[in-house]
Amino acid sequence: MTSPAKVTVIGAGIVGIVSANFLQRDGHAVTVVDPRPPGEGCSRGNAGNISPGSCLPIALPGVLANVPAWLFDPLGPLRLRLGYLPRALPWFARFARAATRDRAQATAYALRTLHVRTLDLYQSLISEAGAPDLITRPGQLHVYETEEAFAGALLGREILHECGVEMQELDGPEIRDLEPSLAPIFARAVFFPGHGFCLSPLRLVQTLAEKFVRSGGTILRRTVTGFEIGPEGPERLHTDAGDLDVDTLVIAAGAWSGKLTARLGDKVPLEAERGYHLELPDPGTVPSRSISWGERKFTATPMEMGLRFAGTAEFAGIDAPPDYRRARILLTHGKRMFPGLNGEGGRVWMGARPTFPDSRPVIGPSTRHGNVFYAFGHSHTGLTAAPMTGKLIASLVAGRAPEIDLAPFRVDRF
Repeated sequence: MTSPAKVTVIGAGIVGIVSANFLQRDGHAVTVVDPRPPGEGCSRGNAGNISPGSCLPIALPGVLANVPAWLFDPLGPLRLRLGYLPRALPWFARFARAATRDRAQATAYALRTLHVRTLDLYQSLISEAGAPDLITRPGQLHVYETEEAFAGALLGREILHECGVEMQELDGPEIRDLEPSLAPIFARAVFFPGHGFCLSPLRLVQTLAEKFVRSGGTILRRTVTGFEIGPEGPERLHTDAGDLDVDTLVIAAGAWSGKLTARLGDKVPLEAERGYHLELPDPGTVPSRSISWGERKFTATPMEMGLRFAGTAEFAGIDAPPDYRRARILLTHGKRMFPGLNGEGGRVWMGARPTFPDSRPVIGPSTRHGNVFYAFGHSHTGLTAAPMTGKLIASLVAGRAPEIDLAPFRVDRF
């Protein structure tokens, strides 16, 4: 292991804060820099799932055939703003190339290694932080309204089985026995007994950030505007509140990471895949676990703030204003999902998922600078992947061999 260093982490989302905690365990002096408070970006509004077996890429064979129907369905799970199409086309071309059986299987194997230990690693982190109640493990349920949709997801189940993911297939009566809160409209389901969820993703990040600060870490509310590069790599960060000296740098800025890495010589096809949620403070009916609707591509999760419906995908660019009609669509689906659902007082939210065409994050060293490491692009699984990502970053900074093969996550794979 190398000597303790001064490490600067750009990004105070779940990946940045977990990385900061693991780096701090190794004795480094760690500073986190972000314009927003910890967890106030994309980490705040996700579905809360923590899923060791969530390793299927978005780019599966056959998925592109569904895109026209999704786009023309006003209640569909996908939207692409017409003015953004020219900028999005190169990303979708890469997505199409990734949507083969062999590439999907390779990605699933890689993501499985990244996710499989997530619950145990989280338990260590939240126990140290004094909040062991934040994560619960009742399993997750994926439901399908039609036999046709269930059959259409067969390839995904086959790949999950090959990756060693435990799951149980259920029929209609078995679904209702397991989850009586659901409407009797679902024909088939898959239950994942080894999965869990977080009662508040925002409180999780905040709790780990507070523990980090109590242990001597520093969090600065600043926007990074540039880098001063020396012979060994970045020596100074330019921010909107003055310059910061840098020894070792970790980029974990989510959907904003691509702009930063481009300035460091690594251009990546990172897309801000925008997701929405609707949160009901008094839903009147609450499931006992996280439930995902296969056809509609969203998840309902019981949280301490109420019942959260999270999902959909919108491609509009990172700076476009939110279209909260996308969030309100989730209430329409939610009322079909749960009889008697109270939709009053719903709160809406939008966040930008950092997504690569092959659904793999970038984790590893810069190609140009020996003092720079990357940890971003986790798409829909940032909450699940954060613990192992943070552990890997700490190993790389310390000069230890990483716990898993990082070749599938290298920054120059595109």
